[in-house]
Order: sequence, then C-alpha cells, then structure tokens
Amino acid sequence: MEPIRRDYISLAHTAVKNGLLTDERPLVGFVDINGVKQTVAALKEAFPDHFEHYFAVKANGMSAVLKLLRYQGMLAEAASPGELQQAISAGYCGREIVFDEPVKTRSIIRKVLSLGATLHVDNFDELDRIKKLLPECPNHGEIGYRINPQVGSGSIKAMSTAGLHSKFGVALEDEGNRERILQDYANHSWLNTVHTHVGSQGISFELAAAGIAKVVALAQEINQRAGEQRIVSIDIGGGLGVNFLSDEVTPTFVEYADFLNHKIPQLFSGEFRVKTEFGRAIMAKNGCILARVECTKTSGGRHIANTHAGAQVATRTVFMPEAWPLRLSAFDPNGDHKTGNHVEQDIAGPCCFAGDVVAHQRHMPKLDSGDLLMLHDTGAYYFSNPFFYNSLPAPAVYGYDIQDNGEIELESYRHQQTIEDVMKLIG
Repeated sequence: MEPIRRDYISLAHTAVKNGLLTDERPLVGFVDINGVKQTVAALKEAFPDHFEHYFAVKANGMSAVLKLLRYQGMLAEAASPGELQQAISAGYCGREIVFDEPVKTRSIIRKVLSLGATLHVDNFDELDRIKKLLPECPNHGEIGYRINPQVGSGSIKAMSTAGLHSKFGVALEDEGNRERILQDYANHSWLNTVHTHVGSQGISFELAAAGIAKVVALAQEINQRAGEQRIVSIDIGGGLGVNFLSDEVTPTFVEYADFLNHKIPQLFSGEFRVKTEFGRAIMAKNGCILARVECTKTSGGRHIANTHAGAQVATRTVFMPEAWPLRLSAFDPNGDHKTGNHVEQDIAGPCCFAGDVVAHQRHMPKLDSGDLLMLHDTGAYYFSNPFFYNSLPAPAVYGYDIQDNGEIELESYRHQQTIEDVMKLIG
C-alpha cells in the first residue's frame, strides 16, 4: 500500500479536533492552498512568457478558489453565464476572461462583447448573430472560431471533443467548412483568434498535438491569405490528464510543454500569443473529501461501509467508476490512519439508488461505524458539480495551509448548504 502523505493524516486529526464532522455535517471538503500555488508556479515555469494560462472555471468555481488562482496570475475560462458571473465576482474582467459556451443566447453574446472578453464562436449561425451585435459593442475583445480538428476521441469518449461528430466547434474537415472559415477571417478583420480543445482526461499527448497542429496550420493559412497578422492568438485548450492512481503528479506540465515544442515548434516561436485552459490538472490533486462512515453491514458475504460520500459529490466516479476511480484512505474516529485488517468491501454513498457506490470490492483496511473515509484527488469537479439527488446539501469546504510548526490552519471557503438553501434551489 502506498504511504499516505503526512498532511492527510494531519488534516484528519485537525478535522476531528475542530469538530468538522457531525450529524449535521458528516461530510467536508478541503483545498490545499500551498499545493495550488505550487501547481500554478509549475505551469508558468513550464511554458514561455507568451503563453497565457486561463483556468477552466467549471473545474472549481468557488469564489475563494478563483480568487486564489487570480492572485497567482491565472486568468479565467468560462463556459456558461453562471461561470462568467463566478469569474466576474472573483475579480476577473475584460481580456482576463475567455468565454467558450457552446450554446450562446444573443443576450450572453452581447454581454461578453460588452465586457471585452475573448469570445469563441461555436458555429456559423453564431457568427451571424455576432455580426449583428458588434455595432452595439465597439470595445469588444478578441473573437474567433472554435475549431473541431476531427482528429478522434481519447479513451473516455465523454471527455473527448474532437471526434468526427463532436458537438463542439466548427468541423474543420466537413465539406466546404475550411474554405468558409478562411473566407470569414479574410472578410472580417475583427476575427483575430482561433481556438481548439481536443479533450482532457483520457487524451494522449499525440492526439492533443495532432488537433493543435491542424489549427496552427489553419491560423498560418489565414494570415497568409490576409497578407497580414490577422490571427494574433491561438487557444489550445486544456488537455492534460491527471493520475488518479497515486500521489505522483504525472504527466507534468513540463512533459507536455516539451512534447508540444517538439511537435509544434510554431507555438513556441512567439508568432502567436498562446492561451491554455487547464482545469483538472490545476486543482484535482489539490483537494480531498473527508466523510464519516455511518454504519456497516455484510451482504452476500461482502463487507459494505455506508458513508456520507456518494453520487452527490462523486457523481462521475459513481456513474463511470472505470473512468473515474478514486484513491481512498481509512481513518479511525480519532483521525489516526488505519493500515491493517484489509478486507474486500464496497464503499457506499447516501443516495437512494443501488448504484451509489464510490468503490466496488475495494481491498483496504476494514471500515467500521464512526470511522472516517478520505477521497483523494477531488479538488476539481467534485466540489463544483454537486448532484442534488435526494435533496442532499453541498458540503462545507475549507482551504488549508500547513504552518512552520506543522499545525494546519483552516480558512472557510464555503459553508455547507442548509436544508433551507436546498429547498430554495429545488423550488
């Protein structure tokens, strides 16, 4: 069994000491503040200065997280009106924001143009809308097509956005599309950027680079036909997966940057400003969830631990366990790490459907009533995508920082929703 990080043990002790887990609050999340800072620093160090790094708000839109990232120099990528407002509320403005919503209304297009944010155009119909709205918004930011390079899907189809029939962007290889794209950029000088995003988890370096290379070639062709530097920036999306099997950070930003530099040196020449949109790679390993084991049972000879962490916080893991497995650690009621008495067991959640199981037949220390269960690598998506099945409230989240004396200092990032909050949400 892999040794557990010392800060996880300290975190479990701190949670117990501060009474963070109660009948009313049997589940709590944590964000590693120093870990976030180190991750952003590693990202910046891996790429040259003409790269601009936008955080995918969908990965973790809590205000405290966005403010922390903004303070570290990250910009913001929003994909919905709500995410746009989250970014604005955290202090982002103008060109600090990229807007990628795939289904934009006229009102949100007008708002993004008026803000001066970068607007990525998903389809030809959308471009026609933008043309009509531009006279109202003279101070708009960069505008350009989102391109689907149609290079194929990765190992998780739901996370792949560059397949033949993807719903995202303009399909580059469909008959007539490339020429229309070239004509639109030639006819409209305000089209000055281009965007692609091949996918994230389950996407190989090779697949991501293949898609990006096609869009770089398109940008160069646009500039050549225009006879000037019409395309000033290229957004290459995110695409760096996360290792959920251990604490090791792999792949790294340096490995990805080196691969892209080898395959697509034009990105590193300074010919274009380059934008990235990492989300999961920034936050996943900088968060964890701690849940109370309420009770246990045996069914069909298998040990089952009923916990308060299920589909309401680990939605993807519950519904796609093969694609989104999570590492789990066991602690006793005092917060001491449990290491012995391994048994095969199911780790079940609180939702009222049979599939609400975070881990099936997991071989780990036997969980007992009153124990604590830690779900690792949950800093991305597990906090920002609550599933309100059974009207379960979203849990409290704390940022944590380890002091020089080894003590953990907690900062409240989000209060647990009350039942009244949930009632207002559901209506």
